[in-house]
Amino acid sequence: MQDQNIFVDLTTVKNIIFDLGGVIINLDYHKSIRELEQYCTEGHTIEYSQRAQSHLFDLFETGNSSPEEFRQHLREAYHLNATDEQIDHAWNAMLLDIPAERIELLRELGKKYRIFLLSNTNAIHMKRFNEMVEHSFTMPSLDSLFEQAYYSHLIGQRKPDAIVFEQILEQNGLKREETLFIDDSIQHIESADKVGVQTLFLKPPLTINEVFGNAVA
Repeated sequence: MQDQNIFVDLTTVKNIIFDLGGVIINLDYHKSIRELEQYCTEGHTIEYSQRAQSHLFDLFETGNSSPEEFRQHLREAYHLNATDEQIDHAWNAMLLDIPAERIELLRELGKKYRIFLLSNTNAIHMKRFNEMVEHSFTMPSLDSLFEQAYYSHLIGQRKPDAIVFEQILEQNGLKREETLFIDDSIQHIESADKVGVQTLFLKPPLTINEVFGNAVA
């Protein structure tokens, strides 16, 4: 196991803010796109990736459209011929799995640090990943691992907007120099850097278990 100090100096850290997708839950964005495009009647290409996405996805991730509106927007924008259930199944296809060792790590880190979750997500995905943790780990929800969870569609803001980081710091009385933010999207890391919190870019295939190593031993 590599020394965690290669990645971050934990001696100054009291609070940790975790991203969800690509950090805790494994993702494959292309899997959802491939499945959705099967329902496109006119050969459209769907614009959604880790780095950028079309406006209808932004609306859904900030809570400015409901699941019903999101499905209808998809149908109209990409000429989808699919039921609600087919759209939800395809949209959730990107959510792969949550390795048990990551859940155990979060449980241990929660004993030593104040830990938070900050995710750009949406109502359909939230329902699915909470079903996953309830089934696999007998937890009521992912939230139960954290002092507070911040989901973009519930707070009306999304990364990389600086306001989401400022909101977490202010609401929880966190000192930015004592707070570490971990994310696998470089644009989110760059934004957090400007706010003044410590950051760790979790570039694949690096995992949080490798980063923290024996920090919870």
